[in-house]
Amino acid sequence: MARGTYRTEAVVLRSLRLGEADRVLHLYTLDRGRIGAVAKGIRRTKSRFGARLEPLSHVEVMLHQGAGELQTVTGAQLKSSHHAVREDSYRLSVGLVGAEAMLRLFGEPEANPRAFEALTKFLDLLDELPERLSERPALDPLALSFQLKLLWLSGYLPHLTSCANCGRVDELVGYSPQAGGAVCHTCGEGAIGLSPPGRAGIELLLSTPLADAAAAGLTDRGEREALAVITASYEFHGGFRLRTLRSA
Repeated sequence: MARGTYRTEAVVLRSLRLGEADRVLHLYTLDRGRIGAVAKGIRRTKSRFGARLEPLSHVEVMLHQGAGELQTVTGAQLKSSHHAVREDSYRLSVGLVGAEAMLRLFGEPEANPRAFEALTKFLDLLDELPERLSERPALDPLALSFQLKLLWLSGYLPHLTSCANCGRVDELVGYSPQAGGAVCHTCGEGAIGLSPPGRAGIELLLSTPLADAAAAGLTDRGEREALAVITASYEFHGGFRLRTLRSA
């Protein structure tokens, strides 16, 4: 990658302390995909752009690419702060699940405009997301829909319309990440249970816009089964589990 200074849109996915005043930022950028960057002096009270680079912020940044692995933030302008999301524990939990999924599935410095568009849309919808005090943020339809769409964009879309082993279209009873999708009664040994409403709910979340996720009408069982398919796909295809799902 050529050295020099450039401007790009970015979303702050994670922020880690570095030394007494700096932070290392994990950014997903429109033009170069996922990158790491140092924001020098960001933790000082008089920092020029500290408040603009909080996690989940959508910004336009100036970055300098030097000889090292980490780039340097030289300027930042807010496009959307998503401050209200960080002030609400439920919405923040949903947002952090989406941010970690983005980090793990799109961890390379390679541009993916469709993934970036999905990320910014997800965050815009989070601003208006109603709080669901009695339920787990990990089961929120917006969180489930966003993760399913990221799996699709990263090439790990589960096949659900017929048995991934034998092609049978009836008596589909489970999901097998090894097979890459739904499996029938005959092929379902060791598979995760997947009911017809659960399978239909996942297909609906995949086929409808993020903005319509809350109106998809998933049952409690459907939400749990969708989450089970997502986590099994992460573990099998990527070899990871999301820490944020364990706490959300």
